[in-house]
Amino acid sequence: MDGRLIYLMGPSGSGKDSLIEAARKPLQSLDCEVVRRVITRSAESVGEDAIAVSHETFEHRRQAGEFALSWNANGLDYGIPIQIDHWLKEGRQVLVNGSRGHLAEALQRYPTLLPVLLTVKEEVLRERLLRRNRESLAQIEERLRRNARFTTTDCVGEVQIHRLDNSGELAVTVENLLKLITVSVEPDRT
Repeated sequence: MDGRLIYLMGPSGSGKDSLIEAARKPLQSLDCEVVRRVITRSAESVGEDAIAVSHETFEHRRQAGEFALSWNANGLDYGIPIQIDHWLKEGRQVLVNGSRGHLAEALQRYPTLLPVLLTVKEEVLRERLLRRNRESLAQIEERLRRNARFTTTDCVGEVQIHRLDNSGELAVTVENLLKLITVSVEPDRT
């Protein structure tokens, strides 16, 4: 029996990295692997626990078939290692930090994936983005506009996007993520 891909996505500043780190141990108890993405950014950059590579190395790895999924966003390349296919075939659940813009392509490769959209109230998101101090005010406002357009989507095709609000306590979001994953992997008894 194959495992299931849990495709976590959300706007920059929504707390995906914090959620993944806080949920890491409980996810392991559910036999869920947490994937480290490969990203074309400096290893010194603050952010997620990712594997930093140059654009040239990334492209070489992509052409060599080392990524199950890959995309470009905000001037960076992102890759999900092909190892996830092995874990899924073993029946494990696999959590990836995905891209909202790449969800349709991910569904083509993994039609049973569980899409999870991490949301956050606009004022909380704005404050987080300002606190990170990575972007100009104009860039932050563009991110907020792009986020507002995406959050109106409930489905991609016939696949429901599950929403988790991360505007409040992180522990509550972790608990809700674990519930969603547990319910989604239980066999249908109808």
